[in-house]
Amino acid sequence: MPVKSVEEYISCHSYWEEELRQLHEMILTTELESTIKWGAPVYTLEGKNVVGIGAFKNHLGLWFFNGALLMENIAMLINAQEGKTKALRQIKFEKGDKINTSRLLPYIQEAIQNQKEGIEIKPVKVKTLVIPPELSKALTMDKDLERCFNDLTPGKQREYAGHISEAKREVTRQSRLEKIIPMIKSGIGLNDKYKNC
Repeated sequence: MPVKSVEEYISCHSYWEEELRQLHEMILTTELESTIKWGAPVYTLEGKNVVGIGAFKNHLGLWFFNGALLMENIAMLINAQEGKTKALRQIKFEKGDKINTSRLLPYIQEAIQNQKEGIEIKPVKVKTLVIPPELSKALTMDKDLERCFNDLTPGKQREYAGHISEAKREVTRQSRLEKIIPMIKSGIGLNDKYKNC
């Protein structure tokens, strides 16, 4: 069941609850408005995504949607997926790390200023779906699987295709295919489990 509020998101991540609450309260001292997008808290300015927070198994992230454009406050920023992520940058925290709000706030304020000035990296909209041979064969052999795959959003289709394509070994690709078939038939996306409690 998807979370409906930031408070619900924070409370359902008990391991990170204190840290999430600190980040949330710090962000609320700015003019950003909180909402839930993609199953996690996102903070917006006039409807535009500026920052987000997210709890994962081994770390907590403070996301900057146009973080690549920050110029003054960059020391703590990392690219979560080198070569894939163009604009998004994050600051990662592990359990026990101190959340230093006086150090983090300038990052958020610079991101807000960039948004006010309209400085942003526009996403490239055209993304083609390249179905790997293993998935293509499975879709051809199982019409129910093909129907379910076609019912998924283009983004979810690309996630599944990429998940198989990224594996270097044939045995890994086959193993991944076997694991995703029930997920596809259930109509869920590859990363949906990270978007909810």
